[in-house]
Amino acid sequence: MAVERYSHVMHIGSTVGGQIRPEYDAVDAVDALLPAGTLSGAPKFRTCEIIQELEGGRRGIYGGAIGYLDFSGNLDVCIAIRIAYAKKGKVYARSGAGIVADSVPESEYQECLNKAKQIPFRLGLILQKK
Repeated sequence: MAVERYSHVMHIGSTVGGQIRPEYDAVDAVDALLPAGTLSGAPKFRTCEIIQELEGGRRGIYGGAIGYLDFSGNLDVCIAIRIAYAKKGKVYARSGAGIVADSVPESEYQECLNKAKQIPFRLGLILQKK
């Protein structure tokens, strides 16, 4: 685990590795890991139910795995926690923050905005205020 510094945010990053038992494959591993506890919380299944109740819709690719699986069975994925995607001629930005017992909701919300604002900035787009 290490602190990773970026232009406008810092976060703790971890690399996780292991050996998959012969009766399983890389797809089974991804299936077992998602939704990621870093985005859902714990206990995972109950918090996913609460998120669905509160948000009322699907998150789409946000929080999913993006990566590749090669012909040898090697897998390299990351969690889509800060992402831009195009849909029907518009570009959308999604971001999130970790909520823990002592989180300050306003600060976490501002963190989400700061992260999301960087996406179109990096793409060279102009944010349109509504």
